[in-house]
Amino acid sequence: MGKQIRGQRKGRGSVFTSHTKHRKGAVRHRALDFAERHGYVKGVVREIIHDPGRGAPVARVVFRHPYKYKQQKMNFIAAEGVYTGQFIFCGAKAQLKIGNILPLAAMPEGTIVCNIEQKQGDCGKIARASGNYGSIISHNLDDGTSRIRLPSGSKKIVKSTCRAMVGIVGGGGRLDKPMLKAGRAYHKYKAKRNSWPKVRGVAMNPVEHPHGGGNHQHIGKASTSKRDAPPGAKVGLIAARRTGRITGGKGKEK
Repeated sequence: MGKQIRGQRKGRGSVFTSHTKHRKGAVRHRALDFAERHGYVKGVVREIIHDPGRGAPVARVVFRHPYKYKQQKMNFIAAEGVYTGQFIFCGAKAQLKIGNILPLAAMPEGTIVCNIEQKQGDCGKIARASGNYGSIISHNLDDGTSRIRLPSGSKKIVKSTCRAMVGIVGGGGRLDKPMLKAGRAYHKYKAKRNSWPKVRGVAMNPVEHPHGGGNHQHIGKASTSKRDAPPGAKVGLIAARRTGRITGGKGKEK
């Protein structure tokens, strides 16, 4: 029996939990209420802030509470072009303007959106990273669904009542600048979680990893492993549908 491998230790938590000390709170849409379903609510962007461990800027938006005499402070993903002092409108009858949050049914086909809900009322799950966006391909009025293109290029069908923010997530082009030195990677991952540096399996001893050992650094067996492989053996390309280089261009979509 060899040692516990890194993947097994990660499941236990301990030093591998996320670093949340200086984070600014959950970034999500408003809870879906009557005002948003049938009209709109108006908020104002008080400030645009940095959230440690997140590439996208965060907008602090203040609304009047719809039922009580108090303010409602929300953290939104800041779309590119959102500024402090801007009014943000959320609801079915809001205008189609960058930064506003509308149901997909209220937007025309081809609209560029971000922070899209996967299920109605889940406050946004898709296209939240810096520079990311989805687009509305088509609406099916018969069954109340919309087809959207995800940042990966794949397509997904969601309910047309799902909400999304109009525009592209701010902070785009973040990956265009090279890291250049290890110190920058250190500080990047220090804010996220303990996931850097990563020692390769082939650089380890046989007791520490299934790929370890040998007179040369080589895997020495198939790099794939099955989906139900036991913990400790589940390394490499897990349940790979295919391996090897991806050759040939993308087929033209019809």
